[in-house]
Amino acid sequence: MRLPRWNFLVVWLMGALAAPYPGQSALRAQTPAPVLSEEAKALRDHVVANYTKFEYQIPMRDGIKLFTAVYVPKDETKTYPFHMHRTPYSVAPYGIDNYRLTLGPSALFQKDGYIFVYQDVRGRWMSEGTFHNVRPHNPNKGPKDFDESTDTYDTIEFLLKTVKNHNGKVGQSGISYPGFNTAAGMIDAHPALKACSPQAPVVDWFVGDDFHHNGCLFLAHAFNFMSGFGKERLKPDRKFGRVPFDHDTPDGYQFFLEMGPLAMPTKSISRGPFRSGTR
Repeated sequence: MRLPRWNFLVVWLMGALAAPYPGQSALRAQTPAPVLSEEAKALRDHVVANYTKFEYQIPMRDGIKLFTAVYVPKDETKTYPFHMHRTPYSVAPYGIDNYRLTLGPSALFQKDGYIFVYQDVRGRWMSEGTFHNVRPHNPNKGPKDFDESTDTYDTIEFLLKTVKNHNGKVGQSGISYPGFNTAAGMIDAHPALKACSPQAPVVDWFVGDDFHHNGCLFLAHAFNFMSGFGKERLKPDRKFGRVPFDHDTPDGYQFFLEMGPLAMPTKSISRGPFRSGTR
């Protein structure tokens, strides 16, 4: 069951701050899938009954293709705006016969009717290319140069030419990292991008974000997040995920104390923890 985004963030943050314990990974793997409530079942059935799912590998200007799932209303008597969500956290489930349990930021969006677009960003999950964490904007791009802004632009251009029954208008939203993708997509935006809502986006990591608080490193949070998120992905993969790190101790303080200072990266890991993907 996919939790509402604000609930997901609360649960995720609680998990990041909780003290680790032995066998954590094994226990999580054994946790049964949650039973859907009647309300959740109704929303799932509404998606299947009212939307048709398409999957595309959308080519970017440098030739890299980004995996994109598009849910189009079955009612073709009117046109719809696009609602786009670009994320490094997977657009699962994959396969045109496998539908999301809900669409959009809330049930109101789902029932109102949009063309919902979900995209794995460059270098993550089923998209090609190399992932660069919080890729900086490049204001001086050549014809083949790219950043999050151009990936957003090229995606919109493809959607306008390929998907039927749209009204030519695109909105984008996201929370946390997808909030960064939303904010970055606003720069040098495609003319069809009419509305953006970056919510609690990744910002300046040194001053005011999760990892640094005015320069002070939040060690446990950074380690527990990057130990999974920062691992290298060798090729597009629908099963590439964050496996919880097994600290093998309930004492988080002692775990980091015994780790000692970090060594300088060797040549084999010179890319550092903030990049993954294929070259």
